[in-house]
Amino acid sequence: MRNNVKKYPFLKSLQFQLIAGFFIITTPIIAFLIYNNFYAIHVVRNQIAQSHENMVSLYMDQIDYSLGVVDDYLYSMAAKDLDLLNLDLVEKGNNQKYYYSKIQLNERIAKDVYDFKIIDGLFIYSVTNQEVLTAQNYKELSFDTDVVQKDIINMLQNRENSQETNDKWYSRIVGQQYILYRTVKIGNVYIGAWVDAKRLTRKLEAVDLAGKGKSVLANETLQPMDEASFFETNKINLSYKSGIYNLTGDNNDYLVVGAKSTKGNFSLVSIILDEKILERLPYLQKIIWFITFGLLVILPILYLFLRKTILIPMNRIMEAMKRVKNGDFGAVISKSHTSYEFDMMNNTFNSMASEIKELKINVYEEQLNCQKAELKHLQLQINPHFFLNSLNIIYNLAQVKQYQLIQEMALCLVHYFRFMFRSNSDFVLLKEEIEHTQNYLKIQSMRFPDHLTFELSIEESLKEYTVPPLLIQTFVENTVKHAVTMDEPIHISILVKLSDEDPNSLQIRVHDTGKGFPVEVLEQLQSEKGIYKEEGKHIGIWNVQRRLRLLYKKQAIITFSNGIHGGANVDIQFPLQQ
Repeated sequence: MRNNVKKYPFLKSLQFQLIAGFFIITTPIIAFLIYNNFYAIHVVRNQIAQSHENMVSLYMDQIDYSLGVVDDYLYSMAAKDLDLLNLDLVEKGNNQKYYYSKIQLNERIAKDVYDFKIIDGLFIYSVTNQEVLTAQNYKELSFDTDVVQKDIINMLQNRENSQETNDKWYSRIVGQQYILYRTVKIGNVYIGAWVDAKRLTRKLEAVDLAGKGKSVLANETLQPMDEASFFETNKINLSYKSGIYNLTGDNNDYLVVGAKSTKGNFSLVSIILDEKILERLPYLQKIIWFITFGLLVILPILYLFLRKTILIPMNRIMEAMKRVKNGDFGAVISKSHTSYEFDMMNNTFNSMASEIKELKINVYEEQLNCQKAELKHLQLQINPHFFLNSLNIIYNLAQVKQYQLIQEMALCLVHYFRFMFRSNSDFVLLKEEIEHTQNYLKIQSMRFPDHLTFELSIEESLKEYTVPPLLIQTFVENTVKHAVTMDEPIHISILVKLSDEDPNSLQIRVHDTGKGFPVEVLEQLQSEKGIYKEEGKHIGIWNVQRRLRLLYKKQAIITFSNGIHGGANVDIQFPLQQ
């Protein structure tokens, strides 16, 4: 828990704790009310679905019973009526017998069709003669009987070709409507019955619960046999499972139940508008919703009240404290309409901030004086170090009697010390620092002829910017001292440019082709630890690091590394300054 508070400090804020406390109290109540409401809705839906499924199953059983009576009639006729066998004879060779049987059968089905109120017609089809006999039950049908006859012939011819069998009622689309067929075959003769699915659907209006839903016959793929546009527009899926209700539609606003026929490959499916179902919920459920909604409304109102009376005044104090922490000691809490307690806290804070500001100014002035003294002391530490090295070079040149080089070096030393004596300030121009470093390298190249070469590269537009004095020369001197030997030549390159990462920063790289930093020295340099050897501390590098910290704080970066192909790299980056 403590780790979470450190990682997420807002967990300790009063605002968070007030809101969290309110949620801790109200969330279980709201959750219980919502759960109770949804449970009640589920119970009502389940009861309606069970009741409606029982009604659909009952009506489906009635349809199946009526269709079963038709099945019995077709099987009985196929087994007992001998005239059906005569239809299997070729019409031309047996005219009298064939026509007599044809007349007998036509009269029989024309009479028998009225015994079955559920069907629209009976038919007999002779495969041998490709002739169909039909009898119509109702005078007014939704489409022409000739269309049905053509569909019967086409259907049974295709069945003969594919040798398909079907011992149940099945659906076919004729034009834009569905027809249910039932056929029984004896020899090469089919007897069957058909019913208009649309007319059959109209008889199901009693199941529609006073206009609150629809009942429809669906084929084996559960596609509606009537009012297909309505189901397609509302995206209603007629899939159902026995004993389980299903919600479907654009917004799950229809409840679906159904029952499959035992006599055919179709189902009776009923949909009920969910809105009508939920009207049966007791008023208690509406009260639950009202309480839940009321709690959700009270929460923002309570938050706004607490925000105005407590949180906003506290935020003013915290913002002022943050500004003081960041160094803005002029931060003052403005007067506002608030409670007596917060008014006293604001006045006390303003008084304390004013006293801290005066104290901080006094301390800051003392720190500035100490910092200036420290900078000058650090800068002067460089002069004796370089002076001793210079005298050592002159001494060596005198030993080999290089008087011309002694004169040239003496002139270089004059320029060098003239720079030192007039650079008793925090900053010098970059071009002056470069000239001074170049002067130093000329002196060292006299000391190591043919073993030390150098190259300086600087953009012309950068020469008028200022840098701390002896910044580059210190690292060049360190390279000469530790990398240049008489064993092999060393090349020193100095590159000054704008930083690639920050165009408002200056980047300086000092690179040599020596052996690079030893591992232990590189680790100490990267961690800014003091380096100690027999001759003492490397005061030059420490001096530069310390001066950059004092002048630029954390904006100055010095990195030390070894090159991929050998040699040492020193990279310095700090803000541009005119």
